[in-house]
Amino acid sequence: MRWVGVATQHPDDDVEADHIPLTTGSAAEFYIEPMLPCVGDVDVMYHFSNQLAIPRGHPPPTQLPAEFHNDVKVYEIIDSHLPGYVYLKSHYLLTYCPEDEKYNYVEYDEEAYMSILAERNSTVHGPALLTVYDDPSLLSVDSVFCLRCLLWPPQAADWSTRHTNYDWPDSVTVDRVVNNGCDVVQVAHRQCRQHEWMSKFQCRLSFSRTEIVLINSWMPVQQIVYHMLRVFMKNERLKGVEVSSNTGILSNYHIKTLMLWACELKPRRWCTDELNLIRICVELLHILAFWLSEARCQHYFIHDCNLLDHVDNSLSTSQLAVSELMSITETSLCDWFINCYINQCAQLCPQYIARLFDDVSTSTRLQNATAAVVNWRLNELPTFFIVLL
Repeated sequence: MRWVGVATQHPDDDVEADHIPLTTGSAAEFYIEPMLPCVGDVDVMYHFSNQLAIPRGHPPPTQLPAEFHNDVKVYEIIDSHLPGYVYLKSHYLLTYCPEDEKYNYVEYDEEAYMSILAERNSTVHGPALLTVYDDPSLLSVDSVFCLRCLLWPPQAADWSTRHTNYDWPDSVTVDRVVNNGCDVVQVAHRQCRQHEWMSKFQCRLSFSRTEIVLINSWMPVQQIVYHMLRVFMKNERLKGVEVSSNTGILSNYHIKTLMLWACELKPRRWCTDELNLIRICVELLHILAFWLSEARCQHYFIHDCNLLDHVDNSLSTSQLAVSELMSITETSLCDWFINCYINQCAQLCPQYIARLFDDVSTSTRLQNATAAVVNWRLNELPTFFIVLL
């Protein structure tokens, strides 16, 4: 899908502004191509070319990328009482001066907090606006409006300077990430969604741009593990765990955070030696269980932000989730992927290959059946990575 800037009338003023889009989520993160699709919809973040966010106390910029308008309204990012959650307060109006080839600024006499209102005739899906097409061949699109911040936020200053034992991410990647800044999206913390004022004005720092860069720097095996974990958590539907973006104990973002920490804290050989994908997944699921038992999942970028601060680990649902995750063994997970993943892959093959899975009672028959699927896949699409056990 190709995205282009679209001129639109923004409610803040009378100036036409462009949508500047960025494809995010699975469509941008995965470079592997699994037999079973890992992209359920297309996530798109977009910002307006006449708006910008800057950290509080930072001087207004005099130079901006060419995508920005000649007149740009600048909002300061104001911390809330919750780490990672902020407010946006209007502060400057930038005007480009061709003679000086730079932006001049004036300060607003009255500063006001910004409320990012959902567009009409759209379905609200978390912080996103969901667009579903009548054509079943087209993926639905989750559009998230954001404010672009060209600077790395001070709330995540520790991330770019903390010591890593295994040189991931490397210094080149860190520099690229920091130089790309972040975004601010409208979504209130769970504790604040019923509050009349905070529900309208509270926003969250978004690191989607950073996550795309980091996940695309992974080895293929790391991307495969990430895909396997997401498929398992989405489809197994453990009794105590509901994986959702808006409800339940866990979301895909917890799985992503789990993988980011694992890639930083564990050596490369942890993924490459013996290449036992099942063992890796079981170990990570047990780490996730420990996080749930402690009701503590440290945000990958913001040190003092706990992504499980909504979890009461004394409740039976939380305890059941921990128990079920800890009960997963290499044998049970392997059986699940054979029966529920590889078997589905086989159904995409010609019938003579699919029928091989009618009897996989021995390891030899299973290996032969799986090899047939892999060979067929390689012959059909030789340039893609094969996501099979």
